[in-house]
Amino acid sequence: MKWQGKTVGYAITGSHCTIEEVMPQISRFIEEGANVVPIVSNTVQNTDTRFGTSENWLKQLKDITGNDIISTIVGAEPLGPSKLLDVLVIGPCTGTTTSKLANAMTDTPVLMAAKAQMRNGRPLVLAISTNDGLGLNAANIAKLLVTKNIYFVPFGQDNPVQKPNSLVAKMDLIPETCFAALSGTQLQPMIIERFQFA
Repeated sequence: MKWQGKTVGYAITGSHCTIEEVMPQISRFIEEGANVVPIVSNTVQNTDTRFGTSENWLKQLKDITGNDIISTIVGAEPLGPSKLLDVLVIGPCTGTTTSKLANAMTDTPVLMAAKAQMRNGRPLVLAISTNDGLGLNAANIAKLLVTKNIYFVPFGQDNPVQKPNSLVAKMDLIPETCFAALSGTQLQPMIIERFQFA
């Protein structure tokens, strides 16, 4: 199994409509031999939505990975000195997280984990899900695109007719993107047609 002996950090932020889509990808890492360390943002930890309760998502994460969830900045900080993670993926990665990461703000467990990973010069993979990816957040995405050791899960417009600024990653490419990132390669094509429209 290609992930045998590897430790994957899997961070989830508050694009609640996308969380269900990433759970099977976390399972894929496990099935392929990885140890997965789950990390959640404050929003995921504390917010119930029509897409599910925080309690349900946290339980699923713990059940799938078999590991305790990192849910505080204090809990995430040791990821730097320990050099625990071979790769860290943030998926879904919201516009807010993208913006803060691009501007060196560290005020959530997920952002602290990202800072720790970048400190170690190890790959950080972003699976964006943002309604303003082609709006104000376009500048932040561009900044991260040219940042060393940051890689993007291939993404595209998910609804160009009704939400022309919205960008969402193709979540089922998360493991493949992470595997490429381990060798310093960006999975291509990076900009894709996310959905077909008539």
